[in-house]
Amino acid sequence: MATSIDDTSLGHTFRRYEEGDDTWGNMGDHIFQEDTSYKCPTYIQKTPPCQGSCPSGEDIRGWLQIVRGIEKSNSDMSMQEYAFRRSTTANPFPSMMGRVCPAPCEEGCNRNDVDDFVGINSVEQYIGDQAIEANLTFDDSATLTGKKVAIIGGGVAGMAAAFQLRKMGHVSTIFDDHPQLGGMARYGIPGYRVPRDKMDAEIKRITDMDGVDVRLNTRVGKDVAVEELEKDYDAILWALGCKNGRGLFVENWNETPNAVTAVDFLEAFNLGDMKYTAPKVVCVGGGDTSIDVVSVSRRIGTLANYTENGEDSATGTIKHTEEPTSKVACEVTLTAVLPRDEMMAAEHEVNDALIEGVTILNNVMPAEIVRNDAGRAIGLKVVECTVDGRGVPSPVEGGREEIIEADLIVSAIGQYGDLDGVEEYGNDRALIDADAFYQVPGKDAHFVAGDIVRPHLLTTAIGQASVAAESIDHFLKSEKMKRRPKVDKHHFDLLDKLAETALTPSDYEETAEEDLRGTDSLNFAVHNFDDRSAHEIVASSDLYLGHFEKVARKLRQEEVPTPDQVMGHFAERMLPLPEEEVVEEAERCMSCGMCFECDNCVIFCPQDAVFKVKKDISTTGRYVDTDYDRCIGCHICADVCPTGYIEMGLGG
Repeated sequence: MATSIDDTSLGHTFRRYEEGDDTWGNMGDHIFQEDTSYKCPTYIQKTPPCQGSCPSGEDIRGWLQIVRGIEKSNSDMSMQEYAFRRSTTANPFPSMMGRVCPAPCEEGCNRNDVDDFVGINSVEQYIGDQAIEANLTFDDSATLTGKKVAIIGGGVAGMAAAFQLRKMGHVSTIFDDHPQLGGMARYGIPGYRVPRDKMDAEIKRITDMDGVDVRLNTRVGKDVAVEELEKDYDAILWALGCKNGRGLFVENWNETPNAVTAVDFLEAFNLGDMKYTAPKVVCVGGGDTSIDVVSVSRRIGTLANYTENGEDSATGTIKHTEEPTSKVACEVTLTAVLPRDEMMAAEHEVNDALIEGVTILNNVMPAEIVRNDAGRAIGLKVVECTVDGRGVPSPVEGGREEIIEADLIVSAIGQYGDLDGVEEYGNDRALIDADAFYQVPGKDAHFVAGDIVRPHLLTTAIGQASVAAESIDHFLKSEKMKRRPKVDKHHFDLLDKLAETALTPSDYEETAEEDLRGTDSLNFAVHNFDDRSAHEIVASSDLYLGHFEKVARKLRQEEVPTPDQVMGHFAERMLPLPEEEVVEEAERCMSCGMCFECDNCVIFCPQDAVFKVKKDISTTGRYVDTDYDRCIGCHICADVCPTGYIEMGLGG
């Protein structure tokens, strides 16, 4: 193995001094000789920033390489299935997440420094949809350990944990107090953003695994006691989510009947209980949840002769059983404390809401609920505001004020857990504390993951579930953990790839009698490759960006209804890319930190020292090699490497 001299954290792999040699010489005098050196190219696998930015730690570069055709399966497995298998090592919901994830991976993409990020979401959606069409299932062949885990909550965190635990051989039972699994993904996100057939298919793929059981309409702490679970199961995972919405921080919020939370509003809609709403709806927020509220309001409309109290249908007190024959549009306003370009909601969601006829007021905060003599809200007073570094708004002295007429006020400013019946597990913020291993402090055999730890993204919940599952695995095996399990662990493994392609290195013991002073011609070691993906994220400054031409991103088409078309428009807005464009988009990936077979190093080496590995022993991660007898250490290969894969280091 060659070791880069730039990484001082690595231990030496050679003896620096001979017996009796106690003089420190000038290494530079010995290394650099005009345009040559004793350094040679070393091939260093690193983590790309897309994966480093992904809270669930997906091997994004890996499945993009598969879609574009660089990495191929050694079997007759199709590109689509191979990409699906790679993708779902970390995230079992590619179809759903390809649609609704705000994609921090795309924000971190190094391609942003060339033209525009790679459309990772659109490729992931394709992978997920193709897997559903092909009826692909998950492997549940791992030998059962006899250990059982109770998972409380059937959202993405709970289901992802069940998936990961089953791969480890542990069976689980998911307890959920709703009639269907899905949690906030089902009851908080409208079907025109996540089609329910896609959601149901990805959930079924998990529940079809042997050893994953489900108990619906069952509330832990009411229908079944925690003590009973502790007796019947070896470990418990709390994945409750946060289904209580926070009210506005204004006077009389709790006393105003027609002031409701976004969580209640969206659940009533997604359950099918609310088919129309009040004539004038005002939502306070700025994130994706608030966009869902206002977009739903525009779609379901109101009645010309509306006589209900808006809060009754929004909280499930009244259940609409039939779709009215005629409805009219309702006036919908969204207020946000941040400027338009800094709103937490995805940019395209904000733009879609504007096209659909939503009025958005930015840089304003709620100051007062305007109520009538009966105590009902008739308007919301907002004032101009600024936001500090912690995200806390404060009114601007002498700034503008406005009263927005409202029949229903919806708060979408945050959520917290519903711990009714299990209060002893919560903290003073109605969440559950977690230590570094996602164990509940002071509660033996209890673990926690997802929004109940801290409300965040669906992909964050999936990543936490993976960490919690690994912690549970160690606990069930009575293994002491020194370090917290990593979410960013789903990296390309060269040894696995060599085994997959029947190129496993020979046994060391069989080679031990040979001359081992160099490994470049021996088969027991990969002599010039180092996997640093667990420790190093490659930055764009490490790439040869001049290699990449500007290529416009392939955009998914959106069918966004106009204000006149939005009523009753529940078709999916984001249309999938056709396969040809999916492949073209994957080809925009710069393969940061991994060779993608551009041949620059081979073409530009003046000594013909860098060469392609013979086809019969070539595979991903083992494409080029170095003839050290020819190499003069000129570092041209490293300079022209587009991906930051080549570094100059001492070795042989």
